Formats: sequence, structure tokens, C-alpha cells
Amino acid sequence: MNRPSASWAGRHVLVSAGPTYEDIDPVRFIGNRSSGKMGFAIAAAAARRGATVTLVAGPVHLPTPEGVRRIDVRSAAQMHAAVLAQLPATIYFGAAAVADFTPATVTADKLKKRAGQDTMTLELVRTEDILADVARHHARPTRVVGFAAETGELDGYARDKLQRKHVDLICANRVGVAGSGFEADDNTLVVHGHGIERTLGPASKAAVADALLDLVEQEFADVP
Repeated sequence: MNRPSASWAGRHVLVSAGPTYEDIDPVRFIGNRSSGKMGFAIAAAAARRGATVTLVAGPVHLPTPEGVRRIDVRSAAQMHAAVLAQLPATIYFGAAAVADFTPATVTADKLKKRAGQDTMTLELVRTEDILADVARHHARPTRVVGFAAETGELDGYARDKLQRKHVDLICANRVGVAGSGFEADDNTLVVHGHGIERTLGPASKAAVADALLDLVEQEFADVP
């Protein structure tokens, strides 16, 4: 896992990691439980192999891997802009858990509950689809690898996402169970591609990251 290598020298690897926080007001936000550990492990593994690595990170408390250039963002809109600004890249790993929806408006002052108020309605709007936009970008990376965090039906959702987003690989992992997914140090990825189906792990996220990069090397030997 810690082996240094120059096998990815000359490649620009772009990784997005962590959650996004969608502000409601100056106090509250909509977020998720992503720790960023999987994406950070991928960035570290690519750097060890000699790649030039750019890591676009949501709001997480993790040290920057050695040899990695880090760009910190907060919201889905900021992550979308930061990722597309880093193209072209050789390989994109979209490991971030990006919010699908964001508040339609962000109030300048803290929202206060009124006397007698028992409910509140919050209007949400769709965020831009980073993975799909990277996959159809005029400077599309040679390989685009997406992630899907699911609570069930991993294979079905992964295959559907693979087709809809026009990507090369989808790495599905189960969340809401011990030892996998968000916040955990270990993970299991079920990787789907066009003619590819592989399970990586269970193992540490660092080991799973190296196994994923090995799979990319094996299956996509034509990547320059």
C-alpha cells in the first residue's frame, strides 16, 4: 500500500471528496455524513504512484495527503465550479457525496420559530450534476469514475448510474451498516463498468483505494 511508484507519472488525477453543506441561513445547513476518507485515500494512492493530483474537498477535517494539491469548498455549486475549473485531467474520481438539492434561498438572518408554529416548509432546488457534467465536458478526462452511496440494491443503482451518467466506472458502497461507507475507516466497493464487475474489500479505505487504482491500470491500459 505504501509502495512509491512512477507508474502514474505524467497523469493529472482529479479527485472530489467529502460532503457538501448547503446553507439555509447563517446558522443551519443541509449536509450528510461523508467523512471524505475514501476520496482522500484515492488522492494519496495516486500521488504515491507519481501522478499530479488535485483534490477538491468539501468541509472535512482531514490532513492533506503528501504531494496533493488541495482546493477546499463548501457547497455543491462551489464544488461544481472548482472541479470543472481543473479540467483537463487524465482521470476523474468523483468520490464526493454531493447534495442533490439545495435551498432555493439562503436567508441573511437566522430563521426564527414563531409562536404557535409547528411546521416549516423549506423549498429545495436541484444542484448541478458534477459527474455528468465532467463526463460530457469538451475536455472530458480519459476515464471518469463515479461513486454511488446506497442503502440497498447496489448493483441495480450502480448499473443505472453507469449508463445515465456516461461514465467508465461506478463504485458502489453500502452506507448505514457497520464497517462500510460514511465515517468508517474500512470499506467495500462493488465496481461496475462496461463488461467489468469487481468487488474490492472489505479492507481499509487505503487498501481499497490502491485496489481501485490497480483495477484502473489493468482495465484501462490505454490511458496515456
